[in-house]
Amino acid sequence: MSETITIRGFVATEITSSTTPGGVATASFRLGSTTRRFDRESKTWGDGHTNWFTVQGYRNLAGTLGCSIRKGQPVIVVGKLKIRTWEKEGRVYHSTIIDAEAVGHDLTFGSANFIRTASRPALSLVEQPQSPEDAPAMDPALDEPEDREDDHPGELGHSAVVIEDNDGGLAALDLETGELAEV
Repeated sequence: MSETITIRGFVATEITSSTTPGGVATASFRLGSTTRRFDRESKTWGDGHTNWFTVQGYRNLAGTLGCSIRKGQPVIVVGKLKIRTWEKEGRVYHSTIIDAEAVGHDLTFGSANFIRTASRPALSLVEQPQSPEDAPAMDPALDEPEDREDDHPGELGHSAVVIEDNDGGLAALDLETGELAEV
C-alpha cells in the first residue's frame, strides 16, 4: 500500500541521521498521532487511540530535519504511507512508515521562524571587496554628526543588511524579522 497522507502529531524520538550506501542522506523519527474525542455526557475532551509512524526523510529534507525538529514538538507530515508486514517466530508484525515529502511545525501550538536552505542559496550576503578605484567618493557632509546614517533609522526600524538575490538585485534583509525590503 502506498498513498499520500497528511498526519498531525508529536515527535516521539530524537532525529536519527545516516547515509545510504549510495551516499543519500536520510533522517528518521517516530511520530505519535493521538485522536481527540469530545464526550458529550461529561462535556470534556479526552484522548483516543494513538497511531505510531516512522517518518523517513531523504536528501535535503533529511538535512533540515536534524536542524529543525526536536523531540516533543508538534509537526505536520505529508508523505507516502507504506505498511510493512513480516512474520517472525510464528507472529505477524506490522510497521507503518511515511516516506516524507514535507515536514513542518504545527503552528496551532506555537510559532516558528523559517530560514531558506538550498544547494544554491536563494540569497547571499554582498561581500565583495572594494578596490580603491571602485570605492565611492567620500562626502564630507556625511562626517557631520547630524548626518550620520546610524542616526537615521531605515524604513525597517530594525538592523538590516543588504543582500544580493538570485537575479543580482539588491534587497535589505531585516535581521529581526527575516523580511525583505527594496533598496
